[in-house]
Amino acid sequence: MLPALHKGADEAPNQLADLLERAERGQPTIITRHGRAVAALVPIEAYDSVTRQLSLLPVAGSGAGMWGEDSTATIRKLRDE
Repeated sequence: MLPALHKGADEAPNQLADLLERAERGQPTIITRHGRAVAALVPIEAYDSVTRQLSLLPVAGSGAGMWGEDSTATIRKLRDE
């Protein structure tokens, strides 16, 4: 991915067509307001890779036995400490 371009919030709307073309070519744009980053215009591939949720199936049952055979007793004991 190309390095990010920085644009102020006041100028970005006027350059949206150009910023979209840059995103299609792989260049992200950071939108700033008063010098502070507030949003990012990124290539869709970068967005998809960040927002795709991973399956929870690999962690199913991974806590089994974590609290001992009697989880209620273990929790009561921990509360008493």
